[in-house]
Amino acid sequence: MDTNADRLRRPLDSKPVAPSLFAHFVLRTANKKALVDWYCTVLAAHKVFENDYISFVTYDDEHHRVAFVEMPGLRKAPDDAWGLAHVAYTFADLGQLLATYRRLKAEGIVPVRTINHGPTVSMYYKDPDGNQVELQVDAFHTKREAVGYFHSAPFADNPIGVLFDADRMLADFEAGVPEDDLLRRP
Repeated sequence: MDTNADRLRRPLDSKPVAPSLFAHFVLRTANKKALVDWYCTVLAAHKVFENDYISFVTYDDEHHRVAFVEMPGLRKAPDDAWGLAHVAYTFADLGQLLATYRRLKAEGIVPVRTINHGPTVSMYYKDPDGNQVELQVDAFHTKREAVGYFHSAPFADNPIGVLFDADRMLADFEAGVPEDDLLRRP
């Protein structure tokens, strides 16, 4: 259709534009079924599409959040190889993170590391191929407070964080210890 509006100039802004959201990531695997099952369990996701070659899953209204491409014969990358360290997912509050921890533990899926980074309280898991997935909750009420923590002396002294016992945190949460106390990095 050739209307007058179609012929109007639309100059583009020359300033850099950040993406509006992170859409998805794709994993190559020789173990697609196990990965699909694991991510559907961990993320409370569901399959959107699947065939012998590729699967797509989502956990929200996005058409897909993770895709899996079956490539027989692939090998696990050595631990000293370059590449992605982990992907992270944020829960709305500590109760959701701990409820997820309990649900996954009952399924035999346990974190390989639990750490209070300061800005986040995080649980790291490994999928069947060894990829790391971080489930986290923000430790501050605002993003501004979290960013401020990056400029604090405790963060400068230890930018990685402090390990914690997830079962102890779960028990303390259910016993009524204030959430702010549980989120604060020791």
